[in-house]
Amino acid sequence: MSSETTRDVARIAVLVPCYNEEVTIGEVVRDFRRALPRAMIYVYDNNSTDRTLEVARAAGAVVRSEPNQGKGHVVRRMFADIDADLYVLVDGDSTYEAAAAPKMIELLLEDNLDIVNGVRISAIKEAYRPGHRFGNWLLTALVAWMFGQRTTDMLTGYRVFSRRFVRSFPALTSGFEIETEIIVHALEMRVLMKDYPTAYRERPAGSASKLNTIRDGIRILRTIGILIKEERPFTFFLTVGVLLLIVAIVIFIPVFLEYLQTGAVRRFPTAILSLGMVLSAMLSMTCGLILSTVTLGRREMKRLFYLRYAKPSEPAPGASADR
Repeated sequence: MSSETTRDVARIAVLVPCYNEEVTIGEVVRDFRRALPRAMIYVYDNNSTDRTLEVARAAGAVVRSEPNQGKGHVVRRMFADIDADLYVLVDGDSTYEAAAAPKMIELLLEDNLDIVNGVRISAIKEAYRPGHRFGNWLLTALVAWMFGQRTTDMLTGYRVFSRRFVRSFPALTSGFEIETEIIVHALEMRVLMKDYPTAYRERPAGSASKLNTIRDGIRILRTIGILIKEERPFTFFLTVGVLLLIVAIVIFIPVFLEYLQTGAVRRFPTAILSLGMVLSAMLSMTCGLILSTVTLGRREMKRLFYLRYAKPSEPAPGASADR
């Protein structure tokens, strides 16, 4: 079956998380309606105080609400509620190119991928601010260093997913960290993923970004640290153990030199502290070994659950796109 035929029969769901996007959401819904006329478009409102709900409904979207504040909560709810063969996740700020969606879906189907990332391409300084650009580069490089390089734009808000990826993704974070969690999960599961360049434009007048560069950057860094601890426990606890061991050796050197000179140990508190740190280092390394086995078991279970679903080019028959 060709990718075009598969796309015609596949159930496609366009998922749009929203918070105070009255100015842009109508255009987003209409653009994706033109780009993917067979798709169901879902707008999940996250406690907006403006007319986002009314505008989205008037534009023809299926509108629902998520009371827990944060993009991660919204994505988790959407992935749990909506059953489809292909999922297009896009921000509701009208900065992403809807016309690229069919090509992204075609790429996913032709290459049997699980994720296609819409990599942002923009020469407009206001659209992609230097602070956001640098932060994205830094965080993407950090994740690539720890988990592997598979994308150049980890924090993009425009992606296409296969059903089996969505059904195997736990979605545990609450805010903008969800983008990091998606990529790390994909890298740990070793699913097939590719980038697709998409135009990225400036927000329309009257629309404001909800992303705070410093606050959300810190939260994403914290999430990366947590994911390293959970997905790379041996590396994490080995690093902690080595640091403790180095500090223990450094503070013990004066005690040892004094013992060589005088034959006595006068700095008992320092010696006891050094010994305690060495024991803590050994305990940390042991924890890393044990937890790495636990993590391997969890990863195997997630992989087996992922394999329960058909590949993207073989959409599940029957059932509507809404459960």
